[in-house]
Amino acid sequence: MQTIDTFDFSGKKAIIRVDFNVPLNEQFEITDPTRINAAIPTIKKVLKEGGAAILMSHLGRPKEGPEDKFSLKHLLPYLSEVLETEVLFADDCIGFQARELASKLSPGQVLLLENLRFYKEETKGDEAFAKKLADLSDVYINDAFGTAHRAHASTAIIAQFFPNDKLFGYIMGNEIENINKVLVEPQRPLTAILGGAKVSGKIEIINNLIDKVDNLIIGGGMMFTFIKALGGKIGNSLIEDDLLETAFEAIEKAKEKNVNIYIPVDAVLADEFSNDANTSHANSYNIEDGWMGLDIGEKTIAKYKEVIANSSSILWNGPMGVFEMSNFEKGTKEIAYAVAQATQDNNSFTLIGGGDSVAAINKYELIDNVSYVSTGGGAMLEYIEGKELPGIKAIKE
Repeated sequence: MQTIDTFDFSGKKAIIRVDFNVPLNEQFEITDPTRINAAIPTIKKVLKEGGAAILMSHLGRPKEGPEDKFSLKHLLPYLSEVLETEVLFADDCIGFQARELASKLSPGQVLLLENLRFYKEETKGDEAFAKKLADLSDVYINDAFGTAHRAHASTAIIAQFFPNDKLFGYIMGNEIENINKVLVEPQRPLTAILGGAKVSGKIEIINNLIDKVDNLIIGGGMMFTFIKALGGKIGNSLIEDDLLETAFEAIEKAKEKNVNIYIPVDAVLADEFSNDANTSHANSYNIEDGWMGLDIGEKTIAKYKEVIANSSSILWNGPMGVFEMSNFEKGTKEIAYAVAQATQDNNSFTLIGGGDSVAAINKYELIDNVSYVSTGGGAMLEYIEGKELPGIKAIKE
């Protein structure tokens, strides 16, 4: 399979699926350009090697056709600035203007197409729509890992029109390489830290990881489903009663595989879901009615930090508590610092993924102190679950 580093872009037009789904304020100014910045190396590689770049992306979730607030034209000033060249714009991704501008592109030029999702054919994976996009270029590059789990026209279907000229961009390549450092050939011991509110969103990940990890750390609201499954008394804490048996089976499976599964032994409690609530601390298996657990406790934090410090590979997905509230953030904050410290002091490989974990790493300004932060929440989770992502499969076939 050709790669972006081996392909000859000289005189070629590359259509690149990027993820420019960035937040805009009321003045349509970009408030967080992280996703655009991440795609710049791939775009510049094409331009440097004598090619032209045609960029396609979605923005937001337009309901019925074009909406000004979801137009990619708002990204042009910033994009032109970071690429240090005037970026051309086609106001219809498959219209006459797109075809005309694409046909006249010279090496070193960049064309941005209007929002793909102004057409319902994009999310439906329409082949004819994908063909119109493909006809604009000579080579296809997928660099949108965040949408790799969707079989959309621009992320998967389009690849069939480039049987020998389809590539991963640098983001896609880096995501796969770094996730595989945990899933395929990890340095051991390998520890997975899973938090978040519900077991239902993580059970497939848990079951897949039990076959791979040495240690499995549980935190967040979902810990109470495990605790109740073991006969604990959880008061008014979050619970998924329909998943008690599933949680118990996961614990038993971990024992069979000789995986150390860690479930919080103590918790920080509140009498209501509020930062201003009355707080208390208790054994997490003996919480009185009227109280709910909103963070892991001191004994649990100490144990988890010890496990993390002795791990060579670490995957973290999901907070330990309601870290958005200052009175219930300590567990998440301590784990974030412990993961960063393992990276820096022990040279452990640390992979952070999932919106809340990434938000925590950013909140505590630790993004430069961990090994890799995944850009694709849903895509990363499905990849860890063991699912084949359409956007990856389409390039590899």
